[in-house]
Amino acid sequence: MASVCLNVAEDHVDWHGSYDSYLADKAKVYEQTQKACLYNAEQFETERMVENADVVEGCRAIGFTTVTPAISMLGVVEGLLVDRAFIEERKDSAAELASMKDLGAFAPRHMVANALAAAGLVRAYGVDAAAVRQGIRDYIPGDHRIQPVARHNGVLWVNDSKATNPHAASASLAAFTNVVWIAGGMSKGVSYDDLVREHASRLKAVVLIGKDTSVLTAALQRHAPDVPVIEAVPGDTEEVQTAAAGADESGSPLSGEQVMSLAVASAARQAASGDTVLMAPAAASMDQFSSYAHRGDTFIAAVRGLVEGQGQTGEE
Repeated sequence: MASVCLNVAEDHVDWHGSYDSYLADKAKVYEQTQKACLYNAEQFETERMVENADVVEGCRAIGFTTVTPAISMLGVVEGLLVDRAFIEERKDSAAELASMKDLGAFAPRHMVANALAAAGLVRAYGVDAAAVRQGIRDYIPGDHRIQPVARHNGVLWVNDSKATNPHAASASLAAFTNVVWIAGGMSKGVSYDDLVREHASRLKAVVLIGKDTSVLTAALQRHAPDVPVIEAVPGDTEEVQTAAAGADESGSPLSGEQVMSLAVASAARQAASGDTVLMAPAAASMDQFSSYAHRGDTFIAAVRGLVEGQGQTGEE
């Protein structure tokens, strides 16, 4: 078999008990690998996992990178996805596997890395370059993963509800400039300082969802103090009343659908032509939604309701 760890990030620390335990559990994917251990050459932790793995004699270590690859790696050269690992002439040449255009019009950096990792897994078993290219062309991204929802009045609305940790949200934010960011939820014990520090310059405004936004809010105050921060639901979000939010006077807590509608409306007020409204929460969904898919579906519904309510002056 061939194996890969796509990336590591500070995530699920509440479940694993520590970051080191999380890394150790992820590293188990490489144990007893026979053909090739693929690792992310842009994250030293994954290379270390391969170095320490108990593998079958003859197993190869193969890196993948989104820049020019070294020998025994897959990477990108002048807009082409290339293989310098599974060819005889790898010391001084590379085999073309696909072009960036084969990934579609919307290919953020982590999607390129994932395509290279997948290509490496099948190349380890002798799949030819033409079949790799066709597989990449035929791939249909899943819902809730940097999913364009609408383009309306010059504003692009994007659903990345699957971004349930800062690492995933960072990859999503990196794909855009001038972002109105909808974020927040169950933080799972992570820090947001690095995320906000890295992307503060691309943030136009932040709309917060989630029952406890204190950790994310504090990071925004420290590293993006000039960026407007809007609470989708004002007041105590754990016991917020619909009357306080101006929805109705029933006294019942807001539903996830109501929270998202308020968030989308707030984002629309902040966004202008050329901006992107990105829902990449950097947190789990279970405080206000049944799953990340439910959260994404409510975002899609709220955006479509907004677009329909304003008239089809844009293009979905």
